[in-house]
Amino acid sequence: MKVTRQKLHQLIQQKLAKAGLSDEHASIVSDVLVHADARGIHSHGAVRVEYYSERISKGGTNTHPQFNFEQTGPCSGIFHGDNGVGHVAAKLAMDEAIALAQKNGVAVVGVRQIGHSGALSYFVQQAAEKGVVGISLCQSDPMAVPFGGTGVYYGTNPIAFAAPGENGKIMTFDMATTVQAWGKILDARSRNESIPDTWAVDSNGEATTDPFEVEALVPLSGPKGYGLMMMVDVLSGILLGLPFGNRVSSMYNDLTQGRDLGQLHIVINPSFFTDAETFKKNIMQTMADLNAVRPAPGVKQVLYPGQNCDIYEDESNKNGIEIVDEIYDYLISDALYNNSYDHKNPFAH
Repeated sequence: MKVTRQKLHQLIQQKLAKAGLSDEHASIVSDVLVHADARGIHSHGAVRVEYYSERISKGGTNTHPQFNFEQTGPCSGIFHGDNGVGHVAAKLAMDEAIALAQKNGVAVVGVRQIGHSGALSYFVQQAAEKGVVGISLCQSDPMAVPFGGTGVYYGTNPIAFAAPGENGKIMTFDMATTVQAWGKILDARSRNESIPDTWAVDSNGEATTDPFEVEALVPLSGPKGYGLMMMVDVLSGILLGLPFGNRVSSMYNDLTQGRDLGQLHIVINPSFFTDAETFKKNIMQTMADLNAVRPAPGVKQVLYPGQNCDIYEDESNKNGIEIVDEIYDYLISDALYNNSYDHKNPFAH
């Protein structure tokens, strides 16, 4: 079914506030989730609300965190998340990174001890809306096999990038370092749909098309994605003095405990390197150039990175956001959660 952006935001905020978040924090989380659903990234949208509600209700998320930003140099800092909800900490940390970059040209801000923060595209767009380039990296719980291996070690370890163009246009790129994010498996389960046989493997290490048989994800482009996973884990885990690799806590192992995840924001102020308006103009030219490339057989048009999500969001804003009926029914129900996640392995049904 389809719901308006405003209605979906209201339903998610109400559910999270009922679980124990302040209205302010529940609204920010809802912003991030609606952003994802509106852009067609349903793996990081409303499908996550029940999990968040269960963790919040059981004490695994600090509902009154003592956030603290520690500036460690002219262009660097650590945002201490105190195991608060990850979306809020990541947004506030990006605010600090933007301010540093606006003043000093670049900023690198680590975010320590947070929970899952949702779609990273939200935070890099937050930077681009202020006229600066945003990059964000985040570790996640182990659910991917290293290239050539059969046991999980790294997480999906996503990377996102956004650059400002003219008239509010933003070029955004957001990717997992696995072939697909784990949330895509969850989305396929919620829709009772099969998945491509290139996404994941079963308990025997064999490729599977059944999302309920998934036991591990696989790196993007084999050794290349594997290397990117390592880089993200070093920069958002080891660099921040946090658990790393297969030591990162599971999303589902114990929802009464915090997760101590790490995230890293990198912000670059174009005006310290070139003329800012020329930069924006050239971003627009890049998008136009890519759209003008002759398409391959069977392809209607070459899109610039992230343009498919931009198109989806335009349609969502006009015609409503597509939500699975079962998820909508949960959002309007009195139930906070159904004990669907606690003490389950990452691949629990």
